[in-house]
Amino acid sequence: MSAWKFLLPGAVMCIFASSAMAQQLYIYPAKGQSQAKQEEDTYQCSSWAVQQTGFNPTVPPPAPQASAPPPPGLFGGAFRGAALGSIGGAIGGNAGEGAAVGAAVGGLFGAIRRHRYAEEQEYNADQQTSAYLNQKAAYNRAETACLTGRGYSVN
Repeated sequence: MSAWKFLLPGAVMCIFASSAMAQQLYIYPAKGQSQAKQEEDTYQCSSWAVQQTGFNPTVPPPAPQASAPPPPGLFGGAFRGAALGSIGGAIGGNAGEGAAVGAAVGGLFGAIRRHRYAEEQEYNADQQTSAYLNQKAAYNRAETACLTGRGYSVN
């Protein structure tokens, strides 16, 4: 499970990079604008789109952050369960059996908690990716509107 800590941010960054490249605008000077005029208009429209949306495509997205430290997994839960089970078992007269039952139950709960944690981290990464893509789409709409208003055909 600890491999997810390293793989998930890389996967999200690949999604960000591929989505940013997939949304490249194609600009055609429909009214015969020169290359220099097109570059100037593109720069001005990009600046305007940043002001309108608060999104700057030249700034890389933040890496996904874990919402909390991971809970103990199978072995951590088993260790804690064994400790508690041995105390309960000692009270009942059989510390060894209590420790075994506690270890099994603790390990199971530890594994369940770790699995839920991994699902939560994946959900959070998906939400961050979705927010980034929505901001990028809003920026592209603003830039397209500006360029279209200046006489360019944009796809």
